[in-house]
Amino acid sequence: MKLQLIEVYLPKKSMENFHRQLQELPIVTHWHSNESDKYSLVRVLVKASDSEEILNFLELNAEHNDEIKALLFNLPAYIPRIAEEDEAEEKEEEASKHDELIRASRQELYNVVHSSSEITKSFTWFLLLSSVVATVGIIKDSPAIVIGAMVIAPLIGPFTSSAFASVLGDYQLMRQSVITSLYGLMIPLLIAASFGFFFPLPANSQEFLSRTDIQIIDIAVALAAGAAGALSFIKRASEALVGVMVSVALLPPAIVLGMMIGAAAWQNALTPLLLLLVNVNSITLSAILVFWFSGIKPVNWQEIKTASTSRKYSLYFVSAIILILATAIFFIQF
Repeated sequence: MKLQLIEVYLPKKSMENFHRQLQELPIVTHWHSNESDKYSLVRVLVKASDSEEILNFLELNAEHNDEIKALLFNLPAYIPRIAEEDEAEEKEEEASKHDELIRASRQELYNVVHSSSEITKSFTWFLLLSSVVATVGIIKDSPAIVIGAMVIAPLIGPFTSSAFASVLGDYQLMRQSVITSLYGLMIPLLIAASFGFFFPLPANSQEFLSRTDIQIIDIAVALAAGAAGALSFIKRASEALVGVMVSVALLPPAIVLGMMIGAAAWQNALTPLLLLLVNVNSITLSAILVFWFSGIKPVNWQEIKTASTSRKYSLYFVSAIILILATAIFFIQF
């Protein structure tokens, strides 16, 4: 059983009402201490699967009382060990829950998403280095080097952030994520275009040629990889995310496209462009669907209404783009 600790700082005058409301929530146990003459500290031990419900409750309370502060901690261990529930009781609890994926709380995911949407020095350096590594790997026709570049590149983060923002209806986060995504694609395009301008295209490289061929099945692969990436993100399974970075493969088609732009090979540049757009839009669509079905949503009524509109139009837009790309791929093949 995974446990988390929530520390709540609140005015002493609010303690009685808070304690009464806390008894109605799914907590394991709690402790109370006085931090000062004015404030109290309540430590609440909860199952990780129940932490979002507690945090939503605190978030709603904080809207009416800005003196309430809350912190969330992961607990590697707790002594004495809490025994797991009986199998029958556990099944009954699972049946009573909504059909939602077991995941980290929305508040935890939001913090990760927000950091992924920002343009930072480390983000820029990782992009620069991974772009150089990918370019060398494609020139040398080395799958190992190309795979290493895909693992280094932090490209999947801002696209995941934009999908998460569209589900929540957070337009400010969505705008920042889109800007970061475009910035993340421009760097490898510029580096590869510089190479394509000064040197001949590596026409004998299989790594290069494989990005100049696209089929309808590539859309299915990208959708599945995007869904796997979103699932590993909401479950905070970082080890699975490494494999997703490789399977989605945003960096190699961007490098090949940049090389062709630099070499002014406009006619041949269409295929890597389509492949890049397919991967980008498939990641976004899959992530939106996974976030939606996992039950990620705001708690405020007005925000829920905004999120519903945002999610709907995002799904329509991305789905339409994928249909257009599928049509273009169909005509290229035939």
